[in-house]
Amino acid sequence: MVDSDVGVFTLVLFCDLTLWGALWSGTCLVGVPCSVGLAGLWTFGLLRWCLLYWVSRATVASGRERPWLQRWVATHSLLSPVFESVRNALHRGVPVTLLPGPAAVALLTVSSAGACLFWELSFPEDRADRRAAKKKHEAKALLMRVVRYSRADAPHLAVAFLFLILAVAGETFVPYATGNVIDILSSQYEYSSFLWAIGVFGLFSMGSSFCAGVRGGMFKWSLARLNKRVCHMLFGSLMKQEIGFFEETEPGHLCSRLESDTNKMSLSVVLNMNALVRSVVKTVGMLALMLGISWQLTLLTCVEMPVLALLQNAYSTYSLTYSQQVQDCKARTTAAVAAALDGVRTVRSCSGEATEVRRYEETLREMRRIQNRKGGVSAVHLLLRRLVTIFVKVLMLIYGRRLILLKQLTGGKLLSFVIYQKNMLNNMKDLVAVCGAMLTSVGAAAKVFKYLDRKPRQEEAGHLEPVSLEGRVDFRNVTFSYPSQPDKPVLRGLTLTLQPGKMTALVGPSGAGKSSCICLLERFYEPQEGEVLLDGRPLHHYSHRYLHQQVVLVSQDPQLFSSSVRCNIAYGLEECSLDKVKEAAVKASAHDFISRLEHGYDSDMGKGAAQLAAGERQRLAIARALVREPRVIILDEATRHMDASTQQAVQDVLSGSVGQTVLVVAHHLQTVQKADHIVYLEDGVVVEQGTHAQLMALRGRYYRQRERLFDLPVGAGN
Repeated sequence: MVDSDVGVFTLVLFCDLTLWGALWSGTCLVGVPCSVGLAGLWTFGLLRWCLLYWVSRATVASGRERPWLQRWVATHSLLSPVFESVRNALHRGVPVTLLPGPAAVALLTVSSAGACLFWELSFPEDRADRRAAKKKHEAKALLMRVVRYSRADAPHLAVAFLFLILAVAGETFVPYATGNVIDILSSQYEYSSFLWAIGVFGLFSMGSSFCAGVRGGMFKWSLARLNKRVCHMLFGSLMKQEIGFFEETEPGHLCSRLESDTNKMSLSVVLNMNALVRSVVKTVGMLALMLGISWQLTLLTCVEMPVLALLQNAYSTYSLTYSQQVQDCKARTTAAVAAALDGVRTVRSCSGEATEVRRYEETLREMRRIQNRKGGVSAVHLLLRRLVTIFVKVLMLIYGRRLILLKQLTGGKLLSFVIYQKNMLNNMKDLVAVCGAMLTSVGAAAKVFKYLDRKPRQEEAGHLEPVSLEGRVDFRNVTFSYPSQPDKPVLRGLTLTLQPGKMTALVGPSGAGKSSCICLLERFYEPQEGEVLLDGRPLHHYSHRYLHQQVVLVSQDPQLFSSSVRCNIAYGLEECSLDKVKEAAVKASAHDFISRLEHGYDSDMGKGAAQLAAGERQRLAIARALVREPRVIILDEATRHMDASTQQAVQDVLSGSVGQTVLVVAHHLQTVQKADHIVYLEDGVVVEQGTHAQLMALRGRYYRQRERLFDLPVGAGN
């Protein structure tokens, strides 16, 4: 069963050439006349059409229709009768030949293939098969797009393909040179001729090896360059996506695109094109040399390919049936074992051990019978393949001896032909395998291009970068729901203002919308309704880099990277001096413990900064925020793991005394009490707001829920 278009086309063409070879052999041996009338020629064309149509349907995979193949079979079979009919109508009395020469057959084959190729390119498929035509067109477009990504490597690929052709040419001529050596040894020996033949043999062998080595190195180099370029573009595209994209897509899935699919995509251009060109050039070269040695033997060897394809088709059908039966039997065996082990108490209490063993043995016996039948079919298939191969080789040797006796062939040339015949079959298998691998790599390219072409689902960042920024933040009638749950809004018409130089605390029960406010202010998401303003301008008007230098977030569990302390603090800043880093560390109460590290600010944090305490990691994160000199600072439980003295030092810095707008989400009452403004959220709306004293005096939701909201010290709840 053949699934590749190239493989099917090759099999049908080989079958057609086999038919011509049989007719030519019959003409030469029996003396069948070659001149027939138009009626005979049309009869032969129709019979040939029926035969090739049957072969094309018998060798393709089940359920796969190929209208292009049927059109080519009809054109190829009837082109000669149509041509002879037209020529006879224009010139009366022209003899009609049933069996044209090899050159005429090659011309008819090329003409029919060219006509069908032009038709397929102009009119891809019938109306009833538009979907298949669309898929084929998309696959071609993907392949061409991958090729365009390789333009930067065009000089390297050109050199690689040049050495590839030279290597294949040298490799192809090695059997021919071997035959010349055998002919010299088997005839009257001449020392100079023998040295010349050995020199030619060595030149082709060493030259092809050298060119193959250069070709392999150039292709691997081009592959590495292309893979690096595609990975860089894909990772850059992923980094531009919105946060919701990463929440909906598993990290392992994205890593697979970056590691596996980009490599397969590169292979489609570099290694697969290498193998494809190599197989095509080698096939054409070997076929030309085989025809040059003996076109009769070449046609005789064409019998093997279609017969082997028919055998493979029948074997694949039976093998698939037996494989399904084996899988079903394995499933029953697994189910029986699972049932016995799960219910072992019942089995033991009912003395059913022998029953379960007997049941398991029956399933194993059934599986063995199926596997025996499958093995028998495989053995018969292998035997028939060997018999066909041996039969063709015996016929080839018998006919080759006849040609030697007729002085049309030499022993050395026959040996060269035998080597070519074996290599030709292997090369055709490689050609079919390469075509399948290219289709697989095109599928991988589609997955890569899916993310390369994806546009973030949020407003594109603008270019606004004012020299000075006040830091006023306004939430105006904001309604927001997460992309994973679009029908469950977490903010409902929220209106809120963060004053410059003031600390605002967001409090409320879990799910009230506090974290959602932080996500919108950091522009991780876009609100469905309303807008978030910074100094009266929507957030998306500011450039991405400027916005995140002015609005910084310190989370409860900060992410630190495997690099030095200095790099972690200055992360994302292109130019940041060590003095500036130390100044930020001093403000965040991190300088002392950093100085105690073995290499100070050059100490490597390792994976996730595992050697640091939780409070130390939070202080580094605060230093990373302060080094940017932002106008808006967001603290999401940022001081939770610090001791009391460190919390006090950091809060003195972050309390707004230096002019920053500070937004705090905390569960420590002492942190919230220092806020200039407290906003109580519930179900995505503002319920109460004011200072701590005002809200306590109001005796509303904040007053009643404070014991649930905060980690209160002993006696603070009174």
